[in-house]
Amino acid sequence: MKKLAVWMLGLAFVLTHVACSSNIIEFTDSVPVVQAASVSGGGASTTVSIQQTSATLAPITVKYDSDDLGAGGSSSEGATIDLEGDSITVEGDGVIVDGSVVTITAAGTYNISGTLNDGQIVVDTQDEETVYLVLNGVDITYGTSAPIYVSNAEKTVITLADGTENVVTDGASYLFDVETDEPNAAVFSKDDLTINGTGSLTVYANYNNGIASKDDLKITGGTLTVYAVNDGLKGRDSIAIKAGAITVDAGGDGLQSNNDEDVDKGYIAIEGGTFTITAGLDAIQAETGVLVSGGDFILTSGAGQTSAADSGKGIKAGVDLTITGGTFEIDSVDDALHSNGSLTIDNGVFFLVSGDDGIHSEYSLTINGGEINVLQAYEGFESAVITINDGNIHLVTTDDGLNATTGAGGGQVDGSYFYLNGGTIVLDASGDGLDSNGTAVMTGGVVIVQGPAFQGNGPLDVNGEFEVTGGTLIAAGSAGMPETPSTSSTQNSVALVLDATQPGGTMVHVETLDGEDVLTYESPKDFQLFVFSSPELETNETYTVYVGGDSTGTATDGLYSGGTYTAGTQVASLDISSSVTTFGSFVSSGRGSKRP
Repeated sequence: MKKLAVWMLGLAFVLTHVACSSNIIEFTDSVPVVQAASVSGGGASTTVSIQQTSATLAPITVKYDSDDLGAGGSSSEGATIDLEGDSITVEGDGVIVDGSVVTITAAGTYNISGTLNDGQIVVDTQDEETVYLVLNGVDITYGTSAPIYVSNAEKTVITLADGTENVVTDGASYLFDVETDEPNAAVFSKDDLTINGTGSLTVYANYNNGIASKDDLKITGGTLTVYAVNDGLKGRDSIAIKAGAITVDAGGDGLQSNNDEDVDKGYIAIEGGTFTITAGLDAIQAETGVLVSGGDFILTSGAGQTSAADSGKGIKAGVDLTITGGTFEIDSVDDALHSNGSLTIDNGVFFLVSGDDGIHSEYSLTINGGEINVLQAYEGFESAVITINDGNIHLVTTDDGLNATTGAGGGQVDGSYFYLNGGTIVLDASGDGLDSNGTAVMTGGVVIVQGPAFQGNGPLDVNGEFEVTGGTLIAAGSAGMPETPSTSSTQNSVALVLDATQPGGTMVHVETLDGEDVLTYESPKDFQLFVFSSPELETNETYTVYVGGDSTGTATDGLYSGGTYTAGTQVASLDISSSVTTFGSFVSSGRGSKRP
């Protein structure tokens, strides 16, 4: 039932987010109904029957109180707890000492310093106010349970005092009460937990998780370093991070929010900070949504995968992943960015290396801006609906560059859609360059497809209509399954299958009869098929096509501007009388079909 709920939530996102952008994550937990819905974008529309939900969608909202931001506890006030190896000294009220265990029983501020060889700080208060733990240079080790354990409190704030280094270490096994598996982290809270300040905290979690809250976990400052045999940072209801320098080395997930019972919870929201995360499974994983508006991320994930059922993704969201800013260096065994529902990128700088997809979303993927570099992946982008409105995108893949698919396969037209409306997209693909199991619409931008060289794939592979109404399309690769834009296009295209394969580094030049340059392009890969669509190709005009030659212009992604072209060999003179003009043999020798 949980998978079904996530599936329906993802479909609701398709309806509300296709061909548009938002930095608000929305969820619903209503009962689903079956109805027809129109999915549209880029001037094309179709009607499909899908599951849709009817309740009002609720946005993610993160509120930081003044005590979250450091306006609460101070080392100049409250009680003082001095840790002295195997003994403890207390000045002030609200504290009970039992051997090497300190129990805080009232709200207020508690200044803690010193070393505790084998003991515990426990917070257990019925007060409806906040407990402030000011760590002023502590080293706490406890071999049989959580060194810092919030058993009960309205809210607990851990402040890392300025200039201090604080260390928490647990043992490899815990002693529990009957019928409980808690605490299960070196720093554990059953209630809301906030970490702030300008000092540092290093956590060695030898039993299970590093820092965990069963409610909300917030981080607004400090330097956190967590080594955990399982998850690094865990907030069951949510993790919200505003600032801080965070390093996590985890055998499980780096950051995890896992509430799967309330669709308004189970999310991660990050506004800023620096993150260096090495995770055996996912680096960042949320049951519902991930919202990132800033921060610098270096993420390595998946080294702990032991079966295909394990997830080793960079950033993973169960319903929606939205990124509006930040810098990202991700090296993942599985998808670098992944959503089981919808995924939106408004801005940011990305360098992604993936053993599977660079960016994957089950239902809708929308790119509104940013600089996205998939340096290595099986497929670059994959989703049922892919909409690219802007951005500077470069993808290097061992299979398809862009793949719009519902997973139906079989070469049939399914409910998959490309909407290419703007930006620059450069695809260096060993499989199909631009592949849609459904249809594709291009209204603007620049799309350059480099390859493939393998005859069983093609630069373009669209099972349905590929309608081009604007922008610049350049595709050079193998001619085993030659395809072109559809004749329904309102912008003209030319396509050539040359007599022989041309080596990488060969230029293609298109000019008017009076010698005016229209295109000079140098393919980095071997090619025999060349497809070009541009608003400069005018009906009832004739264009000359050359192969080879040189140019003194400036090249960007193989596309030359300025300079002078020195002619190579003329291969064709093309009279434009319809939207698609072809030259050469367009008989497919692979699985594709001739177009038009």
